[in-house]
Amino acid sequence: MLKHVTFLGATAVVAVLSTGALAQDVTADTVVATVGDTEITMGEVIIARTNLPPQYSQFPAEVLFDGLVEQLIQQQLLADAAGEASARTIYTLANERRALMAAEVITSIAETSVTEADVQAAYDARFQDAEEIPEFNAAHLLVETEEEAAAAKARIDDGAAFADVARDVSTGPTGPNGGNLGWFGNGAMVPEFEQAVTALEIGGITEPFETQFGWHVATLLETRVQPRPALDDLRPQIAADLQEQAVTARIDALAAAADVTKPEPGQFDPSLIDATALLD
Repeated sequence: MLKHVTFLGATAVVAVLSTGALAQDVTADTVVATVGDTEITMGEVIIARTNLPPQYSQFPAEVLFDGLVEQLIQQQLLADAAGEASARTIYTLANERRALMAAEVITSIAETSVTEADVQAAYDARFQDAEEIPEFNAAHLLVETEEEAAAAKARIDDGAAFADVARDVSTGPTGPNGGNLGWFGNGAMVPEFEQAVTALEIGGITEPFETQFGWHVATLLETRVQPRPALDDLRPQIAADLQEQAVTARIDALAAAADVTKPEPGQFDPSLIDATALLD
């Protein structure tokens, strides 16, 4: 962005302010350069700086300042050479001005419309009537045949620890840690497994049952209600939702107070949005 472009001529008169100007004497309206009768202000340089990609932050301020001033000078030289603005440029500027001014209002709404109390209230309301979702902590052992599963169940019934039997016989990936599956909710397991485990009381052990993976014996270790997400985790999402609602409400209010007309159905051919020839 800071690279020089080819000059079309040297007819412009360029005057750059002394770099010794004190910061406290400079305002956004301070003229830093002129091209013919056109003034380039410090405000324009600052805006050009805000539009630079992040990687330009590695350059010293004096390098950026000189480069940006030179860029604006070159752009003005080319703009002067263009003469009258084309229709394409006029319509583009109208859209850009509209978008920039709308963005300022949106930013103002986003910064002022949502308080911490609003976020807290929305968080509380979201979970006030939320259904409690159960979660289960279970262990199982997996073997190939019903006979193997029955033999394992018999060992457990005789007093062997479930985890010890699972470590001995289970072919599943959880065998080495005693068959512990950790916490899971409804729908996380195949239906046959979920049905068998959720029917248990804590500490209960199923009879051997079959799934697509083989034969299981399972035990229910604990149950709990799915923990509520922390406010800090949801704050950005809730704030964004509230800001969007505030912007929508402001637009609706403005539209209700304004005289707005829209195209009638069929009034315009929708394919005209690609008719760039109309701009020539």
